[in-house]
Amino acid sequence: MSFANLGLSAELVRAVAEHGYSTPTPIQTQAIPAVLNGGDLLAGAQTGTGKTAGFVLPILQLFTMNPVHKAPGVRKPVRALILAPTRELAAQIEESVRIYGKYSKQTSTCVFGGVGINPQMMQLRRGVDILVATPGRLLDLHQQNAADLSHVEILVLDEADRMLDMGFIRDIKRILAVLPRRRQNLLFSATFSAEIKALADELLNAPAMIEVARRNSTVEIITQKVHPVDRDRKRELLAHLIKTNNWHQVLVFMRTKHGANRLAEQLGKDGITALAIHGNKSQGARTRALAEFKAGDLQVLCATDIAARGIDIDQLPHVVNYELPNVPEDYVHRIGRTGRAGATGEATSLVCVDEHEFLRDIERLIKRDIPQEVVPGFEPDRNAKAQPILQRQGQRQGQRQGQGRGQPRTQARGGGQSQQRGSGGGQGQPRSAGSQAQQRHGQSQPRTHAGGSAQGQKNAAGQQRGASNAAPSRPRHPNDAAGKPQHARPNQQPARPHHAAQPATHHAKPAGTHHAAPAAKTGAPAKPKAVYRFGGRPR
Repeated sequence: MSFANLGLSAELVRAVAEHGYSTPTPIQTQAIPAVLNGGDLLAGAQTGTGKTAGFVLPILQLFTMNPVHKAPGVRKPVRALILAPTRELAAQIEESVRIYGKYSKQTSTCVFGGVGINPQMMQLRRGVDILVATPGRLLDLHQQNAADLSHVEILVLDEADRMLDMGFIRDIKRILAVLPRRRQNLLFSATFSAEIKALADELLNAPAMIEVARRNSTVEIITQKVHPVDRDRKRELLAHLIKTNNWHQVLVFMRTKHGANRLAEQLGKDGITALAIHGNKSQGARTRALAEFKAGDLQVLCATDIAARGIDIDQLPHVVNYELPNVPEDYVHRIGRTGRAGATGEATSLVCVDEHEFLRDIERLIKRDIPQEVVPGFEPDRNAKAQPILQRQGQRQGQRQGQGRGQPRTQARGGGQSQQRGSGGGQGQPRSAGSQAQQRHGQSQPRTHAGGSAQGQKNAAGQQRGASNAAPSRPRHPNDAAGKPQHARPNQQPARPHHAAQPATHHAKPAGTHHAAPAAKTGAPAKPKAVYRFGGRPR
């Protein structure tokens, strides 16, 4: 069967042929007619089987058959909205729209975060037919009245399972609330879960269901293998495999962003060109790294699971799981970056003793055993004991940050400033509520020595006995017991200053006379002579 037999126009068939495709894939063979019929669709297929063309081609065909003639001066409405979980996937979908629609009059654009919003606003105000977006940036544009979604005819949720995993369900529901009630809904996903079923029941109306392969399965033409290795020799084994097998294009998946950065730096020291791509990288850095990798100028690209969606590289030969994912479904998406569009590929996993449970979960999901092969010279220690993954990551983070960093002040400094800030109780304990209330009302607390020695306690007791007689060492403001001008808190009376006038007694002094203040105790600082008025400024 050819694309012409699926009901596509000659312009679309021509554009597809120029892109190198002549025969539709199974998901395209079933999805294109279903979308052209106008009903809702729930489609599940493995990653790399051509799902994007399965909804882009029929959307272009429908809009070509039913054009919208806008009045002069009126902005062209958004007719199709395609939501994607990541920037790379959104950009890849919009590129497919431009490639397949090069001979049609439909316009498209892509909006996502990490870049300036003003150019996107200007493009939307000029009007587009097909909008590809990530949920967060789309909501920002809609709140600024730059994206009009009141005329959307077709809604597509691509990689819906990943959007749910990333916590986009609330954003998706907010977007659904501003869309027209009458529209065509298309939901595409590589894996199915209970959450996907719940979303489909809420979103779709009597959908046609397409499932071209067994659920949560991997592409059969991808060769999968596991190399057991000790946790501390993974980087050495990866460099050995790349150099020995002469791998020129390798996509390596990590579990953390810091791990991706560290591995790319270490491979660079081994003479292997590598860069990292993850959510903390700027969009420009991510785009440049991906472009160099696609062009073959970069030998290794270290990526996280977030960046896995949208990395579509023709004839990508090797994918390496440097660290197994703790979510088994992510394994399906990782290795799906190779073996795309009928091409062969190889997926290699470096597994240490800590990841045996993850490996069992993956094999249980894909319903097959992955063959294991020990590389000579990298035999794992059979007596090694498994360690929790999160515990080991926390230990490495503590070593990187240094002694005491990242810990609460009362614990990390162990009797330094935390004890000085205390109320004289136990060592390293936070200031009690009573002492905080007293200081808020202008009663200062003596500061004891950190060691809590007898001499320090004696000095603290002496300071408490002489607090009423000894003058403060610096002028104090009525609103702050520490001597710093502050605004009074709401519904709270300012503390009475130490220099405030006392109530008049029957021993009134004659006007114009001045009596010296009672002599302070030996060693007490002299009372300041400055008199403060309102605002804390001296007269």
